[in-house]
Amino acid sequence: MGSSAADKFSDEPITPIGGFFLQRQMEQIIHCTMGFKNPIDIAAIKSHLKTFLLLSHPRFSSLMVRGPRGLKQWHSTSHVDLDRHIIVVPDTITTASNFDHEAAVNAYLADLSTSSGLSADKPLWEFHLLMAHNCGVFRIHHALGDGTSLMSLFAASFRRAEEEEKLPALGSAGKKRNRVSGEKGWWVLLIGFVGMVWFTLIFAVEFALRCLWDCDRKTLISGGDGVELWPRKLATARFKLQDMKLVKKAVPNATINDVLVGVVSAGLSRYLDQRTPNGLPEGLRITGMVVVNLREQHRLQEQSDLMKSNSGLSWGNKFGTFLVPIYYKKSSGTDPLGYLKRAKVTMDRKKQSLEAFLSYKIGCILMTYLGAEIATWLLYRTVSNTNFVISNMLGPQEEIAVGGNPVTYLRVNTSSVPQALTMHMVSYAERADMQISVAKDIIPDPEFLAKCFEEALLDMKEAAH
Repeated sequence: MGSSAADKFSDEPITPIGGFFLQRQMEQIIHCTMGFKNPIDIAAIKSHLKTFLLLSHPRFSSLMVRGPRGLKQWHSTSHVDLDRHIIVVPDTITTASNFDHEAAVNAYLADLSTSSGLSADKPLWEFHLLMAHNCGVFRIHHALGDGTSLMSLFAASFRRAEEEEKLPALGSAGKKRNRVSGEKGWWVLLIGFVGMVWFTLIFAVEFALRCLWDCDRKTLISGGDGVELWPRKLATARFKLQDMKLVKKAVPNATINDVLVGVVSAGLSRYLDQRTPNGLPEGLRITGMVVVNLREQHRLQEQSDLMKSNSGLSWGNKFGTFLVPIYYKKSSGTDPLGYLKRAKVTMDRKKQSLEAFLSYKIGCILMTYLGAEIATWLLYRTVSNTNFVISNMLGPQEEIAVGGNPVTYLRVNTSSVPQALTMHMVSYAERADMQISVAKDIIPDPEFLAKCFEEALLDMKEAAH
């Protein structure tokens, strides 16, 4: 990225949504974990970072400072000391679970989830190298950008493992559904418009009630005010992308996101059924939040496109949220695909409404006109009154390499929120790994919960056959 791009971002005020993530209660740091096939060569990693887009990107070479009127803004710095950003983790810190690399890495991530934030005297990112486990963890402050921005930057900065001269192909979520063709007549347009207004009104009222006082009945997965400070535990659920695609085809017009919500619904029902048999009423509502990309095209974009301010795909945080209800069902005698069918109905209504878009716009308005404290309090209340959060990020379709070292897996999680359960799924090279982060004093066995999700997908796959 040339100097003109850096000049453009020099001393730029932080966006309202970026400001959310700088508040103490909602400060968010993204952890992008990469597993390497071969032992880590620190010199090769440094050489790679110096050569590609990461360091030349304005956000990764800017400090967060206070401007003349006390407002926080980005200030471009002429030099990034790479040695301050690459953290080599001694083997003694992570060897307690050395026999199980995944357990050791997840334990390290759990500690990071409730640890102190990133130092403000350098750009807000770090790369931790866990030498004993052939693993690297990017710690990136959410104020720098959202998942789509960051994944696009990674895809533009790294090369294919097998063909290092080529960039990896980027995943695609396909075209938007429910887009009405002009050829269908005015009455279809009218019905679509009435449906959009109706569902938007219902969901807006629900969102407001959830923010102020409405919450679900307490269960074994419920969090709440202050839970973001509780110790964390992480586990990984592994899915085959091909299995999710097969299940998707079993229900007309379903998407991978519908399958994910269905799997979460089935998995949580299975978990609660095992942990509290006959302890919950059938059909009990459990409400979560889904994070969605709001850019015009729902696929990863080339880095150059994201940097065009007039493209509608600009760098930064451009995502919304909507509330998604799932309902507890006893595992025995339940049609596995029934969870997907219910998820599709719910997701279709959400997509027909403007709930996600309004959540983004209202957040910007609140931050701009009411100030950070009031806006963050309202957001914190909403998150505290829900039980979980789900996100799904499309990653490279082929294996990538960093410094010539092939990446065997790609996973994402964030620092803690008031919910006791967060789930972040990333698809990478025909696999989909979901990082499950829990407050361990509330959900002490996330490994069993991960198994419930994996078995739920397998049951759906069998039913689809």
